[in-house]
Amino acid sequence: MPRAYASAVIAAPADEVWGIIRDFNGLASWMPAIAASSLDTDGSAAEVGAVRRLTLGDGGTVVERLLALDDHVRSQTYEILESPFPVRRYVATVRVAPVTDTGRSFVEWWTDFDADAADEPELTTLFADGVFGAGMAAIQQRYSA
Repeated sequence: MPRAYASAVIAAPADEVWGIIRDFNGLASWMPAIAASSLDTDGSAAEVGAVRRLTLGDGGTVVERLLALDDHVRSQTYEILESPFPVRRYVATVRVAPVTDTGRSFVEWWTDFDADAADEPELTTLFADGVFGAGMAAIQQRYSA
């Protein structure tokens, strides 16, 4: 099972960065590839089981379910239910930790997924760089001097 992983240091406190990432329905406000986000379930985006529908910039749709939300360790885990990507199982986690000597944040984002062996290298790069890396770079830009 392949793993796509990316990490970044962001020049803002961990609680502030977590406030951005924590909003399960807020991805469109900071993720470059997401044109819109809406909840497909009643209730709050902070409730485990919440389902979001993401409209990609190219018109595609990704539907994801929140599996875990932990404010104490600043982490969120979700799974893809529907997507244009050739994956059979996709579970991702994003976590924000303080860098205690600088007051910055360390953000790491990863997924484990199942796919045909021929698709794994391209998907690993897409998720690590095109999704996770691009998202963290967008948050970094908010805090760049």
